[in-house]
Amino acid sequence: MLETLLTTRTNRRAWRGSVVFLAILLLAAAANATENGGSVYPVGVETVKPGLTPPPNGSVIFEFTAFYSANQMNNSSGLSAAPEFKLRVLANAFKVVHNWNVPVFGGRLNSNLAVPVLYEELHVAPGNFSSTGLSNVDLSPFQVGYNTGSWHWYYEGDVIFPGGSYAKSDILNIGQHNYAVAPVGGFTFLPHRGAWEASSKFLYIVNFRDPATSYHGGNEFIWEYAGMREVSHRLALGINGYLYDQTTNDFQHGVVVGDGNRGRDLAVGPEVFIPFGHHSALALKYERDTLVENKPQGQAFWFQMGLPLSLERGRQLISSLDRRNRPTGE
Repeated sequence: MLETLLTTRTNRRAWRGSVVFLAILLLAAAANATENGGSVYPVGVETVKPGLTPPPNGSVIFEFTAFYSANQMNNSSGLSAAPEFKLRVLANAFKVVHNWNVPVFGGRLNSNLAVPVLYEELHVAPGNFSSTGLSNVDLSPFQVGYNTGSWHWYYEGDVIFPGGSYAKSDILNIGQHNYAVAPVGGFTFLPHRGAWEASSKFLYIVNFRDPATSYHGGNEFIWEYAGMREVSHRLALGINGYLYDQTTNDFQHGVVVGDGNRGRDLAVGPEVFIPFGHHSALALKYERDTLVENKPQGQAFWFQMGLPLSLERGRQLISSLDRRNRPTGE
């Protein structure tokens, strides 16, 4: 699928970008509407060349560190609705992606797993609260990736699991306490030998009921985007962000919650992409919330880094060492 990626100047740049196409973080107790204002997905995470996938038999490991802060919780009219509200989230996550080199529908089969750990501080009228723990793990066993010239795209099916720990009586919990599934698609267009980039990722998250509270969060549509320009072989600059829109109402015990508690958000900010080493890179991002309804209005700072790991190269190395160590004449 991506053989051309490794043999042309344009696609070598594209592969360097793929090691940073991002995955998992953000808040649990106060984000994009649904139960307690939270979401199972870290909106805004995948804005750097999201359409790219590893080469055949290749693996990539990602590390993500991000800080989110908000001093305002908005209602359905976009006005502050929680006096003294303050939220701080520090997140760290790892994601592994592997290309199985198995032909599927004209593309190649990939799988990925993202595991986030969060520390959160919340200040509301009753007082201050903090918590640390495992957030919602995201598994995609079936992803199909494609590459044709400057175009790179994929589609996949995600299964998102409940947070690692949950107590119904706690004001602050890490992660949402429900399962969710999501059809996902993304593309990256790299014209002019990769000097320009236009990327998008689309998700439609279907939430299931929280068995502990009988809360059924609404479905969520997410569009993440980026536009970048390479200013040198070692630096690209541009903008990134996302559109979040909750498409259905929240329910609890079969009754609509308030006016539906539908979240809205349009975020935008600068992005910096820095390739280094052999097919490795890092990204620095800033995203600021605007036009916010039924969620916190704040800002996020991101640091993300990726490193390719090749199982195929490892097998070749072991085989080479084995041949060297064999007795002469064997």
